[in-house]
Amino acid sequence: MVYNERLAQHGIAASTGTVGDSYDNALAENVNGSYKNELIHTRRWNDVVQAEIATFEWVSWWNETRLHQSLGYRTPVEVETDFWKQNPSQEIIEIKANA
Repeated sequence: MVYNERLAQHGIAASTGTVGDSYDNALAENVNGSYKNELIHTRRWNDVVQAEIATFEWVSWWNETRLHQSLGYRTPVEVETDFWKQNPSQEIIEIKANA
């Protein structure tokens, strides 16, 4: 597949694995677990809208405030900002153009 080839060209391991691989979706499951434990299961929700608003607020907090050990105790926003400083958009456009 072109997708897997492009990942390999940039030294990125695909997140898709073999059938029955219990670690295949570990990162997403970790985030989902944190979301449920830190927000969803902490109270009763009056309606879906209340839960949706709280979810948007939690995602914002997760990305902008919460320090992540795997990111060197930085936020995802800080990591992304550093990425764009080191990789000007023109370089990214060239990579996409050659895909």
